[in-house]
Amino acid sequence: MSFGHRLHTALAERGPLCAGVDPHSALLQEWGLSDDVAGLERFALTAVEALAPVVSVVKPQSAFFERFGSRGVAVLERVVAEAKAAGALVLLDVKRGDIGSTSAAYADAYLDPASPLGSDAVTVSPFLGFGSLDPFVDAARRHGGGLFVLALTSNKEGPEVQAAVSADGDTVAGTVLGHLRRLNADTDPLGSFGAVVGATIGATEEDLAFGGPVLAPGFGAQGGTVADLRRLFGSAAAVLPSSSREVLRRGPSVEAMRAEAHRLNDELRA
Repeated sequence: MSFGHRLHTALAERGPLCAGVDPHSALLQEWGLSDDVAGLERFALTAVEALAPVVSVVKPQSAFFERFGSRGVAVLERVVAEAKAAGALVLLDVKRGDIGSTSAAYADAYLDPASPLGSDAVTVSPFLGFGSLDPFVDAARRHGGGLFVLALTSNKEGPEVQAAVSADGDTVAGTVLGHLRRLNADTDPLGSFGAVVGATIGATEEDLAFGGPVLAPGFGAQGGTVADLRRLFGSAAAVLPSSSREVLRRGPSVEAMRAEAHRLNDELRA
């Protein structure tokens, strides 16, 4: 079953909220945990216990695990496995992008179910040229996985590249969305190749009807509202508003984090 099909089912059953698991040092401190592997493990696995049974997608940010080296990556492997076991789809936020055999190795690491980090989908960067993502596209098709490709990010530096216009008159972001539209052609009910579009970008003239899902980081504590989502993504096939701090700051209480996830899902559904 394709990632797009699994995601379509999950959204109908669990709602659109994507719960980020971002164990950065400030949040560990807020929870009263030490900024070390023991604190990381307690934080991340508690978040998974609270959120993976109730949200459609759990999105661990790999960097916050990698900063502790191999022991941190071992915790990330447990996060991936336990989130899947609880019924959530796992979107591993790594934003990788390279060429040739290196790109293929990244794809195998994150999309092959035989890998300890094998996830349902992964974030990738197309800014070495969209064709550099071909190994990821091939691996996603082979393993029933998905991609979320950076297109319109909310960081202030993003437009320097993403709004640049090529010789054919398309913006870089528009070119990325065009490639995704072709990859998702004739897929039902939802394509497996998504775009990352920040919930706080304000406005865009790009066509977001490309047949795949939109990952919309920045919802909640970072300023993105339900009104922003409606205004920006009315033409999108499916939208995953992503929130981490809004939910994780309710911890370390499992019940409080789960209640906040339910509240946000209800708000998004309404």
